[in-house]
Amino acid sequence: MNFAVGLSVLLSVIWAGNAFVPAANRLSSPSRFMAMSDESDAEQEAERLRNQAESLREQIRKMEEQMGPKRASNNNDQYIPKAREPEFPEDVGKSLRGKTVLVVGSNGRLGSMVTRYLLRNHPEVKEVVAAVHFVGQATSRGYGRLSYEVGAEDGVGTIGAAWSEDRNASFEYADYMKDYNLNKLRVMEVELLDPVQCMTLAEGVDSVIYCASDFDGNRPRAIASLNVAFLFRAIAAPTKGRVEIEGLTNILGALKVSNQNRIRIARMSGQEEGINEASTDNKPTSFVLVSSSPNALGNFETPFGEFNGLKRQGEGVVRDDFPSLTHSILQFGKFDDNFVEESLEIQVDSKNVLEPKELSKRRINRRDAARAAV
Repeated sequence: MNFAVGLSVLLSVIWAGNAFVPAANRLSSPSRFMAMSDESDAEQEAERLRNQAESLREQIRKMEEQMGPKRASNNNDQYIPKAREPEFPEDVGKSLRGKTVLVVGSNGRLGSMVTRYLLRNHPEVKEVVAAVHFVGQATSRGYGRLSYEVGAEDGVGTIGAAWSEDRNASFEYADYMKDYNLNKLRVMEVELLDPVQCMTLAEGVDSVIYCASDFDGNRPRAIASLNVAFLFRAIAAPTKGRVEIEGLTNILGALKVSNQNRIRIARMSGQEEGINEASTDNKPTSFVLVSSSPNALGNFETPFGEFNGLKRQGEGVVRDDFPSLTHSILQFGKFDDNFVEESLEIQVDSKNVLEPKELSKRRINRRDAARAAV
């Protein structure tokens, strides 16, 4: 009995003593040994990684010393193929590279061909602005000719049958149209007898090719096509509102103001190169006037005046009234697209050595005339 009580008291004392021992010290000897072993392995692994990192840093320092001061940057762009830039021949003389060209009268037979020639044969241009001129009111007359010449109608179109549910029409450009450069074409309507519209049209333009005319051949359009707007204007104001004179003057004045603004902006921004741009050899001719030879067509009396007299008066406006603009005046022979072949050599009589009778026999295909104008 006393032995059992003594043993119980001894166990109670031992249990009470262990209750106040920290948990870490209560581990058995094998567990305590395993914990110490894990800590030692972790320290060894950390030391190994530190040594490996130091070894890599040392290798990098040696590589940098071998490469010298010019270190190759880690630029992934060098592995990306760059877009191929179009290759243009080196500029020799006057150039249209990066220029904006305005074609006035682009809805005419010659103007539409000039627009086509610029887009197809001068892809280096920045933009070709095709100005469709009208009289009195806007009209779609002439858009079909311009659309046909530049190739805008060569795409693939589809339209649903009238009795089907799918009646939507679509039009897509074909791959072979990529050389048409239609992305560089901008079409604008303009009333040439309105100076304000001409000012807006000429903003940012580097060169102008003026093909607009009141005449179809040597006959006024009012008579040749029974155009009511032209006919009314000819009767109401026979000496005012002539595309050959007033329209021409408006475009010339607008181009002059545009050039002055460009120089003023360049001077204000301190860009001396922009101011001296007019003296560079590669700058294109500012203004090209398409006219007719004095002996190419017979004379014709109109309410506006004599046909040849109007043509010579317009040439005088370009030559005498705007001396700050470089210009070219082209007096073409009679246009003939039926019996004159295309791509013939263009003969120039700049010194007026040919007889009037000989000049009256000269003919030129409109596509060759477009080539000469550009």
